[in-house]
Amino acid sequence: MSDVLSIDPRTGTVRGRVATEATAEDVDRAVRAAAAAGAALRDRARRADLLRTAATLLEKSGEEIVATADAESALGSVRLTGELARTCYQLRAFADVVDSGAYLDVVVNHADPSAVPAPRPDLRRLNVPLGVVAVFAASNFPLAFSVPGGDTASALAAGCPVVVKAHPDHPATSVLCARILRAAAAEVGLPEDVVQLVHGFDAGPELVRHSLTAAVGFTGSVRGGRALFDIASSRPRPIPFHGELGSLNPVVVTERAAETRADEIGTGLAASYTLGMGQFCVKPGLVLVPAGPAGDAVVRAVATAEVPSGPMLDPRMREAFLAGVRARAALPGVEEVLVAGEAGDDGTPLAVRPGVLTVAAARLTGGPHDELFEECFGPVTVLVRYGSAAERDAVLAALPGTLTATVHLAADERGGAAADLLAALSGIAGRVVVDGWPTGVTVAPAMQHGGPYPAATTPATSVGSGAIARWLRPVCYQNVPDPLLPPELREANPLRLPRTVDGVRTV
Repeated sequence: MSDVLSIDPRTGTVRGRVATEATAEDVDRAVRAAAAAGAALRDRARRADLLRTAATLLEKSGEEIVATADAESALGSVRLTGELARTCYQLRAFADVVDSGAYLDVVVNHADPSAVPAPRPDLRRLNVPLGVVAVFAASNFPLAFSVPGGDTASALAAGCPVVVKAHPDHPATSVLCARILRAAAAEVGLPEDVVQLVHGFDAGPELVRHSLTAAVGFTGSVRGGRALFDIASSRPRPIPFHGELGSLNPVVVTERAAETRADEIGTGLAASYTLGMGQFCVKPGLVLVPAGPAGDAVVRAVATAEVPSGPMLDPRMREAFLAGVRARAALPGVEEVLVAGEAGDDGTPLAVRPGVLTVAAARLTGGPHDELFEECFGPVTVLVRYGSAAERDAVLAALPGTLTATVHLAADERGGAAADLLAALSGIAGRVVVDGWPTGVTVAPAMQHGGPYPAATTPATSVGSGAIARWLRPVCYQNVPDPLLPPELREANPLRLPRTVDGVRTV
């Protein structure tokens, strides 16, 4: 049984032992304890209280949480303070979702003996929780996509207990936040075991295989996510695996946009691809710019912008980044206009320097350049020069599914060509951005954070109120006497829930 260590990425030094890696028996105990506590989550009012109380307790411990997360991630107190605020907002937003009851999607069809083509029985449907949800914490968001993050918040809101597999990059932060969530459960009269935490690489597959695990939420690499997805799919009873994997997040700059605001686009791109040292899932990794003087101006603006060096989250990610940049730079026709590489010294051994690569669009559709169609996690972006709309569209058609796609237009580009381009981008992405940058994901009901594979394994969103749908399944009650129906479905609607009755939306 190995120790779980907290490590400072700025110096590479061990901060201390946090826990021990979970054995198969430890995972079994955690899942069974969570499953046993699940019945207590049927009380919607108490679930909402849990989420709001968790937000309050996290805020009360904010100084300790931010300091611990910064010591393990080097993301900085400003960034982490904002991330904590987002995390608490998410928890309260899901409490509001629980209170509203709209997520239950109650539908009532009264019996109709005269219905065509056959008489219709009394039918009543609502959504119910799946059961224990396994949550895999992300490396790059130690709060918002980790123990107290959106997967946990939405699962608890749905009425599902959670077992979180902590990420090894921030184990102390995970332990601290899990303790706070469990304290919040106890404070509102729920079993602490509605939230469980396990550590260690081997705990992940064990958690997905466990017979009582009902669904999985994962944010991470294509390789790791696909391995777990395959386990979830090959179980005797397959379960939903909602994975957010790799994403290239292409950007298209039209020729008119390049002609009218090259400097603005170039400096904006530089800020976006280096944000968080390029360790965001929505980092713009491939940018299509027109060949010629206008596109050259964009390339110069990106390459000459002042960009920071800084530490990656861990040594493995740093080595993967450096190897990935080297492999891409060695491809035929690829030029380094800003050379990425090592930037660390004895004081900051994990630091790297951002980089910018360029290549002609014709190379991507006529040669061995598959690496350029894959995410390189870290501060690097690839500028692809296209000579015509046909070349541009050929590259877009070859791209894999992605979380976001962005287009920069000129002020006068509002006609059919721009609309056709947006339609093409919507075919490969979950979110389409115009004249902005994909970094920064707003927590709002309309947000879609997901996309075609490999961006995600399902069409669902992991951000916004729609994320709760991942942990629910519909149940229909047919000709059930009113006293035997769940209160949510009874004729008098005693809980005053929004519902659709015979096609009419009511309250």
